[in-house]
Amino acid sequence: YTYSNVDPFDILILCVRVAVLIAVTLTVPIVLFPVRRAIQHMLFQNKQFSWVRHILIAIILLTLINLLVIFAPTILGIFGIIGATSAPCLIFIFPAIFYIRIMPNEKEPMRSMPKIVAACFAGIGVLFMVMSLSFIIIDWTSGSSKSGGNH
Repeated sequence: YTYSNVDPFDILILCVRVAVLIAVTLTVPIVLFPVRRAIQHMLFQNKQFSWVRHILIAIILLTLINLLVIFAPTILGIFGIIGATSAPCLIFIFPAIFYIRIMPNEKEPMRSMPKIVAACFAGIGVLFMVMSLSFIIIDWTSGSSKSGGNH
């Protein structure tokens, strides 16, 4: 079922569109704050707070988000990007990196078999992420985004 048979100027449809617009407008700053804070913590850990850097990071993030929204052909592409990055991270990469990071080198050196397996596990996760993102980008550039999940 599609919404092509529904009047786009129906009051209920317009109310839902306004509600979605308000929800998106109010949630972007909430999501932007922890991302900006994480970037500042990773890249500028030992530096004093700077409003210029704070605003510059926000502008760069908003520009990247807007470019993604403008150039993504459908919402399926955005969900594909989110799934292709978050699933390998949560399943493969983060557990392996956390294991390597948490286990002390005195108890288990980096060249031990469990840490080597964990590093390989993280590598496989990165490989899956790159492959999934490649398929999505190929779908976008070739114009065949109606692949029906064949890959």
